[in-house]
Amino acid sequence: MADLLTREQYVAIAQGLALPSQAFIDGRSVPSARGRTFQTTNPATGEVLGQVAACDAQDVDTAVAAAKAAFADGRWHKRSPNERKQVLLRFAALLEQHADELAVMESLDSGKPVSECATVDVPESIHTIRWHAELIDKIYDSTAPVGDSAVAMVVREPIGVVGLVLPWNFPLLMLAWKIGPSLAAGCPLVIKPAQETTLTALRVAELAHQAGIPAGVLNVVPGGGAAVGEPIGRHMDVDMVSFTGSTATGRRFLSYAAESNLKRIVLECGGKNPAVVLEDVDDLDTVAAHVVNGAFWNMGENCSASSRLIVHASLKDALLQRIGVQLQDWQLGDPMDPGNRLGSMVSRAHFDKVKSFLDDAGTHGQTVVQGGSTRADIFVEPTVVDGVSPDSRLFREEVFGPVLAVTTFETEDEAIALANDSIYGLAGSVYGSKLKPALRVAREIRAGVVTINCFGEGDVTTPFGGYKQSGFGGRDKSAWAHDQYTEIKTIWVDLG
Repeated sequence: MADLLTREQYVAIAQGLALPSQAFIDGRSVPSARGRTFQTTNPATGEVLGQVAACDAQDVDTAVAAAKAAFADGRWHKRSPNERKQVLLRFAALLEQHADELAVMESLDSGKPVSECATVDVPESIHTIRWHAELIDKIYDSTAPVGDSAVAMVVREPIGVVGLVLPWNFPLLMLAWKIGPSLAAGCPLVIKPAQETTLTALRVAELAHQAGIPAGVLNVVPGGGAAVGEPIGRHMDVDMVSFTGSTATGRRFLSYAAESNLKRIVLECGGKNPAVVLEDVDDLDTVAAHVVNGAFWNMGENCSASSRLIVHASLKDALLQRIGVQLQDWQLGDPMDPGNRLGSMVSRAHFDKVKSFLDDAGTHGQTVVQGGSTRADIFVEPTVVDGVSPDSRLFREEVFGPVLAVTTFETEDEAIALANDSIYGLAGSVYGSKLKPALRVAREIRAGVVTINCFGEGDVTTPFGGYKQSGFGGRDKSAWAHDQYTEIKTIWVDLG
């Protein structure tokens, strides 16, 4: 884990940053074609950080043309696997050299605690790039058993130009999850960062080019969803889009593909994830620590957050008391202070959305047992709401903020039914002292990632993605992520 600096040191880094402001297309930082910009701010303070190029379909066309040319001449994918690996390892080393800068930039742009950026987001991003780099020359093609009269080779080829559309909650880490396997596969990229959080993607593009990734292979086009995201989704020369974000927007990308060139679409969307606490649990302090981490890490702005606590009725009061104790260590405040574990919401618009759930929290038999307040119209206290029924908004809708909904059950079958009573199926957790019941419930939960006696998403070696309306078409992380950025070709050689 990275060593933390002091608040004063992080502030000094922030004051000395030269923040990127232009698009990065065909190996160069360039203004938008129409000269337009948008304002980016520090959500925690309201301070204007700068003006960023506001791109549109014309810029997307330019970036896609650059990526298409890079693919056509093979300047990246026709290099040997070892050559591409060495470039990506240099890229990771450059990211490491600039780790403190990237952590501060991420915190300023998103309102995330700099401590989380420095100890989780940045090092995990670097590790992701290195891991996929090392995998390049370790994925083998194969032959099929067709007899002596022929040879049948089954080979992977890069799919072509890939659009990557990123969320604002983990700007750098989600970028790494996508560029790691796609660059390893040999694909040229057109990347749209979220408009709220563009800075680290632009800086990463500069460092990638410095590391030796050729011009045209990694392009970043900042701007809004309608101006940039939709043109990428509809572009006839984009062969695939990998999207992380809301389920509603994910649906649009399926429509864009259907109405254009039937490009491959991979979606990682929303979640309303259960943490099921079984009756046989014998260490409620540990359970409380994991539940609090799962619900409030990254201010709950996390698609895999444990936002629904489904607890056996006999344990509820004791567990809620321990959750209250755990929350004493979760300080809310200035993201530049490494002593704070909770920062601001990413924007005023998102704050208003989260606050609307707080406004409902004391109604319909629900009780706010922790938190429930806001500060400065941008900070939300970690909030625990008891008595949440399955027909309530708080049980069914994704808050994407620091709000934990508590629902009780009496039987194992009821717990499973409650856990699966959602349009989503991204993640879940099960807590129990006896392995068989815990594993039985974990197998019954309809979700892509289920942990037992902990909160987490696995590591870089395990696939991440969801069932139902949480995902479609593929997985981030692990060797499986490479598959979605490749086409499978059969080459048949007749020996007769």
